[in-house]
Amino acid sequence: MKFIIEKKDKNSKARAGKIITDHGEIYTPVFMPVGTLGTVKGVLQEILIDKINVNIILANTYHLYLRPGTEIIEKAQGLHKFIKWNKPILTDSGGYQVFSLSKQIKILDDGIKFSSHIDGSYHFFTPEKVIDIQRILGSDIIMPLDICSPYPCSFDIAKYHLNLTLEWYKKSLNYFKNTKPLYDHNQVLFPIVQGSTYSELRLYCLKKVLEFDPDGIAIGGLAVGEPDNIMYEMIDVITNNINKNIPVYLMGVGTPENILKCISLGIDMFDCVLPTRNGRNGMLFTTQGIINIRNKKWENDFSPIDPENISFVDGYSKAYLRHLFQTDEMLGPIIASIHNIGFYMWLVKKAREKILENNFNIWASNIIPLIMQRL
Repeated sequence: MKFIIEKKDKNSKARAGKIITDHGEIYTPVFMPVGTLGTVKGVLQEILIDKINVNIILANTYHLYLRPGTEIIEKAQGLHKFIKWNKPILTDSGGYQVFSLSKQIKILDDGIKFSSHIDGSYHFFTPEKVIDIQRILGSDIIMPLDICSPYPCSFDIAKYHLNLTLEWYKKSLNYFKNTKPLYDHNQVLFPIVQGSTYSELRLYCLKKVLEFDPDGIAIGGLAVGEPDNIMYEMIDVITNNINKNIPVYLMGVGTPENILKCISLGIDMFDCVLPTRNGRNGMLFTTQGIINIRNKKWENDFSPIDPENISFVDGYSKAYLRHLFQTDEMLGPIIASIHNIGFYMWLVKKAREKILENNFNIWASNIIPLIMQRL
């Protein structure tokens, strides 16, 4: 994998770049739609590729391990072929899902014992096993097993989780270097910087993982309940102390405002379930503000969903989309999900354009109040 920084913004830490993988190029800043089970819910891969121009998606190690299982995906020759996706894929480690979904967990020095949220069966994730799973998945960018501390969290608990995360990263990296990809493309491993809301721990973790000369880094354990200003503070501390030109991935973030502010702090890669989850519930992000399409005010509004025509579905009217939601027609959530993904892709593409024009900060400060207002 290669990362090329094409332009740095003069008035912030925003940068426009390009990540080169065996499955294609990723232009940054980039938003990765979440395809937890190997699919972005309700959206055909052809629409993501041909209409919305998505060039990387995220899938989840925990969920794919449980269903359909690694045996089936290996028989399919990896996740790319299994889901008919010929562009890059990033998989997370599954650690967050273990803690958020499992009914029972036990943290041990060599891994995590947990019960499936599906049938209660017990499983054991070790750093090595998580690498094995992701070798079988064949994702282009993979994550090591980590512990995401809850918020709030004491300093001592955060430090304990951080130390285990670092030990597991070392084991993951060693195992990764001593195994080979199963398919005809390369994979890279990003370490995850943890440390809760303690800058001292974040800096310590960052320093340790940078010693291993990674191809990129991920920032985990944020957007878990802490105020946005604290999240921004932690990101600022981390990106101020990265001494390499590597892509920086912020895990699980966030709202359009979060994304633009984090781009200004030096973040290159994002993923979040908001576009599809909110879309399925009738909330649409537009260039004019946020719409709850179920509201009666849209009943007789025959204008396009977004006046700027920024997504594949803007031929449909607000009135029609509201009708679909009111009648529980499955097409409603599908249209809303496609639209929201299109909006997020428009947002990061426009941010990239403004960085290249040296006009990002002014544009972002002007557009945030507009797109975050409730209509």
